[in-house]
Amino acid sequence: MRCLPPLNALRTFEACARCLSLTAAARELCVTHSAVSHQIRQLENWFGQPLFVRHAGGIHLTRSGEILQRSAGQALAQLEQTCQQLRQAPSVDELVLGAPASFLANWLIPRLEQFEQAAPGITLRLQTRSQAEALLQGSVDLLIVSSNVPLPSGLQVTPLLAERTGPVCAPSWQPRPDGVAELLALPRLHTRSHPQAWRDWALAQGQASDALSAGRHFDTLSLMLEAAAAGLGVAIAPDLLVEPEISRGRLLAPLGFTATGHSFASAVLASRAAEPALALLLDWLQHAAGQLGEEGVAARAR
Repeated sequence: MRCLPPLNALRTFEACARCLSLTAAARELCVTHSAVSHQIRQLENWFGQPLFVRHAGGIHLTRSGEILQRSAGQALAQLEQTCQQLRQAPSVDELVLGAPASFLANWLIPRLEQFEQAAPGITLRLQTRSQAEALLQGSVDLLIVSSNVPLPSGLQVTPLLAERTGPVCAPSWQPRPDGVAELLALPRLHTRSHPQAWRDWALAQGQASDALSAGRHFDTLSLMLEAAAAGLGVAIAPDLLVEPEISRGRLLAPLGFTATGHSFASAVLASRAAEPALALLLDWLQHAAGQLGEEGVAARAR
């Protein structure tokens, strides 16, 4: 607990010391002369010594009063400057969003400007995170997760984008696979972030999933897609994350994409979901996800 005299009395003292007039201080503070006198007496009682010498011509500071004036004047001037800066500065909330690097690079960052236009009062900071512990520890405010990942209680999870996966390869790949069995005989590329992707896709096609782990393995989806574009094999990826590469003609999806039953979802602490800035981000994510029609993505992929 701070040991300070009444702050209103300090403010009154600073005005009197600056003006060297109780009347002028009362006018500046919009109070009566007697109110100023009362505040000065209260302050002098707190210090146990006089701060002003009264005389017929007005007042002047004692030695103690001069010391206090320098300190109080500097403190109040700095406080005034800080208050003015805060009043003039725009109100900005900062939120930290965590997501897999592939989701940030291929889906969110291309839409980041849209969010900034929709919510100019919010600064969105992006981090490559995928673990729920980041939410529980307060490292991130919102996390993008896969719906098939177990999550702890206490989170509000909202599905955003249905996950549809499919094989992708370089347009120059010859021969282009035109069937599942033929495709599964080709060199396959994998990513460690989703090691079961080929197995899940094959099962969705009604194909045996034995021995699907063979092939080249990469740490990230972006590296795997670069390898596919270079003609090193056939990769497997969600449509919404590979769509930019398909649109640019660097990759094609010869068999289209198949729903996996999973989705990308947003996760926040349930206790914070109603916070205005966080609620606005959640609404925008749902709106942006709704604009991405599955039929449009599938059409472009083919």
